Amino acid sequence: MTNRALVADPTHPVTMREAEVPEPTADSRHVVIEVHHASLNHGDLNDATSGRISPGGVLGSDVAGIVTQAATNGSGPAVGARVVALAVGGFAERVAVDVDSVAVVPNGVQLSVASGLPVAGLAALRTLRASGSVLGRRVLVTGASGGVGSFAIQLAAASGAYVVASVGSVDRGENLRDLGASEVVVALEGVVDPVDVVIDSVGGSLLARAWTLLAQGGILQSVGWTSEEQAVLEPYATVGPGKTLSSYLTVGPVGSDLQVLVDLVADGVLSVPVGWQGEWGRITEATEALRGRAVSGKAILDFAGGLGVNG
Repeated sequence: MTNRALVADPTHPVTMREAEVPEPTADSRHVVIEVHHASLNHGDLNDATSGRISPGGVLGSDVAGIVTQAATNGSGPAVGARVVALAVGGFAERVAVDVDSVAVVPNGVQLSVASGLPVAGLAALRTLRASGSVLGRRVLVTGASGGVGSFAIQLAAASGAYVVASVGSVDRGENLRDLGASEVVVALEGVVDPVDVVIDSVGGSLLARAWTLLAQGGILQSVGWTSEEQAVLEPYATVGPGKTLSSYLTVGPVGSDLQVLVDLVADGVLSVPVGWQGEWGRITEATEALRGRAVSGKAILDFAGGLGVNG
């Protein structure tokens, strides 16, 4: 049986190509998941070109599917369980995942929906948690129509925050009030009142401007840099009343937090906005849409049919 995957190839027009990779096996720490759906993130596109994933290495982090081999010591989900996971090399037909990075998907939640949770959902959940209570506080979310942004809006609003959602255009702000945004702005036009928390996935000039809006004692959580622009601070911008710029990276066991997220979906508290979905053979279309900022929410790959990226 072949195990097809998408591997990094900086020389390819879409910076990735189809390849056959070794069949995974379970051990005392890992289950094997048959991948039904995967989510494509900006980080995956960066991994394909930055060298963080070496050429020939399997890309992908967000997966959902069915456990086909349980961990040999009996830990983790059983064979046949519907699961979502943060994987290493997830863009494959089958992948081995650490039991601490897997959560069981309730029957009422579609696997395609669950696959959009790990990278973006964990970033939103953990940065808001690290920011302290947001009840009654002003939370600014940049890149608000993207994956992290759409989750951050919902989680902050559910926790009692006044959420200012920043987007790149009027069109990208549609439906964000339905997710819980109190205010939707283009860039930061018209925002003059200080904010207590910033969840920033854009970087560049927007990060620099958001820093100036941060109130005393506030925190700016940097979770991404989709603008790929430099952030230039004005002289003395970092001198004055104390406030914090914090970088973010998902580390450590994530299974319990993934379970929180997927249970919130099951309870109707959290939704997974999907802006693009198609078979993984359409990966070229998906990457172009994501790079062109034409996707509001998540881009979901369905693992059915050929990949079609070798030509």
